[in-house]
Amino acid sequence: MTEIEYFKPERGQRPGANEDPRLDWWRAAKFGMFIHWGVYSIPAGVWKGEHIPGIGEWIMLRAEIPIAEYEALAPQFNPVKYDADQIVKLAKAAGQQYIVLTSKHHDGFCMYGSKETDYNIVDGAPFGRDILGELAEACAREGIKLGLYYSQTQDWHHPNGFGNTWDFNEDEQDFADYIDNYVKPQVREILSNYGPICIIWFDTPRIIERHQSQELLDLARSLQPDCLVCGRLGNQLGDYATAQDNAIPPDLQAEIDWETPATINDTWGFKTHDHNWKSTTQLIQNLVDIVSKGGNYLLNIGPDAQGAIPEPSVERLEGMGAWLDVNGESIYGTQPGPIQGQAAYRTTQKGDAVYLHVFDWSPDGRFTLSGLEASSATWLNAACDAALDLSREGDQLVLQGPSAAPSEHVTVIKLTS
Repeated sequence: MTEIEYFKPERGQRPGANEDPRLDWWRAAKFGMFIHWGVYSIPAGVWKGEHIPGIGEWIMLRAEIPIAEYEALAPQFNPVKYDADQIVKLAKAAGQQYIVLTSKHHDGFCMYGSKETDYNIVDGAPFGRDILGELAEACAREGIKLGLYYSQTQDWHHPNGFGNTWDFNEDEQDFADYIDNYVKPQVREILSNYGPICIIWFDTPRIIERHQSQELLDLARSLQPDCLVCGRLGNQLGDYATAQDNAIPPDLQAEIDWETPATINDTWGFKTHDHNWKSTTQLIQNLVDIVSKGGNYLLNIGPDAQGAIPEPSVERLEGMGAWLDVNGESIYGTQPGPIQGQAAYRTTQKGDAVYLHVFDWSPDGRFTLSGLEASSATWLNAACDAALDLSREGDQLVLQGPSAAPSEHVTVIKLTS
């Protein structure tokens, strides 16, 4: 991938936003939970007996399902296993510092009680409860920040939204009317009725014009001045840049604040036949890799139609949390470390401490580092009793540890002067 493929310019950070103190908490947080959930969890990637290629939440577009047929999913949507407290506690156990829920995805179904449409979880589904409202209350109880995803351009259900070419004639659509008389009122709802919102996570800007992106930014600021707006607002007006899905740039991104949204398997919305789960080790290494280059990691779960979180997601998030319980000092509140571009390890730093995250342990336990000054080297895992020696050979720092990696996933060594 080229640099532009990691960060599309229109999804970039607004000039000057990197000096905005609103970002301070987010820079320190590093790790968040994304939740993609809606009526698309009912077909779960299958339509009329056929496995539909692509991500689960795009099934309406991929299969070009007529609105009249897709709407019939809503009366079936009764996620009785939904437990907002369980989701928030899982995020906390995983070490995730903020949660972002899809309030409305591209299919147009709202996961909150909107006054702008009956096509929502409260008025249009037998469940009859406000998913977003319950999650907001659970986040408040547990002291975790809540953000909201909102699809501002694509809406395959609304006659003036972008993207549905099988039900509507694009030439007859009034996108400006959709923004002014549907999107803005809904953004007002979600930023007015659910307490403090830390992020509004817009998506796929596509045809949105600069003045429309600016008006949405201004609206968010007027309703919740501290709420961040992600780069997918469009027209390079975000408070931070949003990378392509699952994309990790190869190098340090020192000039911008950025976030990688990512999946644990290959889909965002639940799919019954997607079992391509990344390992806990891979997910931890992704987190470290991103943080070492100056980014945040927004890692997704996709509950099923009953509201249950797939067990492989739970297992991996709990595994990440167990690692962070020991090594979180090397992640939260850190900055990119002084050594970049190494395949075997990554570095972060905080104050006078440099944290060496070893991905590939040397068979002889020996590591040489250039360009570092340190007088002390310790395992971040206090329970590790293996010997760790620090010496210098010329201009290189030499670390000598055991022949086997002390950590199952990523071993962290703290270097101080």
